[in-house]
Amino acid sequence: MNVSLSSLVSPVAIAPVIKSSSAVNRISARQEQLDSEISMGIAKRILAEVMTFRRVPEGVSVCGLGCEKCASLPLQRIISAVKKNEPVTFILPAFPGKSPNPEKVLGPLPDFAERLALNFLGTLCQRIRNIYAPGIRIFLCSDGRVFSDVVGMNENNVTDYQVELNRLMKEMALSDIIIFNLDHFYKGLNFVQMRDELMKCFGQTLDFLKLRIRNGANPSASIDEQEANRMYSGITRFLFEDAIHAGQTKSRSAVQKEARAKAYEVIRRSNAWSKLLFEHFPEAVRLSIHPQTCGSKKLGIRLIGDESWMTPWHGVAVEGKKGFSLLKRSQAEALGAKLIYSSDGRPSHYQLRGEVQNES
Repeated sequence: MNVSLSSLVSPVAIAPVIKSSSAVNRISARQEQLDSEISMGIAKRILAEVMTFRRVPEGVSVCGLGCEKCASLPLQRIISAVKKNEPVTFILPAFPGKSPNPEKVLGPLPDFAERLALNFLGTLCQRIRNIYAPGIRIFLCSDGRVFSDVVGMNENNVTDYQVELNRLMKEMALSDIIIFNLDHFYKGLNFVQMRDELMKCFGQTLDFLKLRIRNGANPSASIDEQEANRMYSGITRFLFEDAIHAGQTKSRSAVQKEARAKAYEVIRRSNAWSKLLFEHFPEAVRLSIHPQTCGSKKLGIRLIGDESWMTPWHGVAVEGKKGFSLLKRSQAEALGAKLIYSSDGRPSHYQLRGEVQNES
């Protein structure tokens, strides 16, 4: 005798099962929605902490912390990590090595200016850990090796800078901040080979870059083109300043011409480095020491106070009544600031004379 399953189970018996399954699905969907809302709330608070210290171009108003255009991309990546209850990864190409211009810095090694910047990043990590227990990890993608030969940085100085930076981070117990550089990626190669491999795999042509920079000056330029144009202007200025110091014999016009040509190569290298980092850290939120406009793929971030362009590796820390700021070494000395030494006898920072007298 053939008997169907439905004939053995009455509709009355099936109904509670169906009802129970439906209720479970509703509870599950509600829980997923609740988890998603919680993750979004945490992610927004993390992003708000970072955007509080945004660096934008001079003369450009800062859009609000809730700007969807700015928040869209980083928020996606933060939410992805939060949903998995993992640390959020940020990458910051920075800390390349000290400027070779002795009128701008105290020497080739990190000093109190770097300590201030690292302390800021460490404090930011701690503030976010108070919001979100897994916290964040900031990879400082030290890029000095990428373009040291172009900007006149000594290779040994770049190495010593990175070694001292790691030592300083250990001393400050900054476990959420990690150094990543070209040496980590291209192990076993010499410095020239590292750069050759980088450009072979990730480099763009000079003509393509020049076109983007020219287009960036047009009112209809894309955000990426505008950024390329601003970056070219800024790096040209830095290279020019680095080359103008006592002892150099070239005319200012010759130095300016050289700076323009070198700026193209620095940006080509920097862009190649960015592509390598994107491949190596595909889920990371991208930070930048350069000012960024609304909607950029990167978030510009200040490292010390309200600095709009100056960085620890292009200046010195100067203590005044309102705290620390960054100036070129020559500017600090022109103000009559006193040079302060660290406990190991190395030059550390400057203190304005008025503050020294007030403390004595």
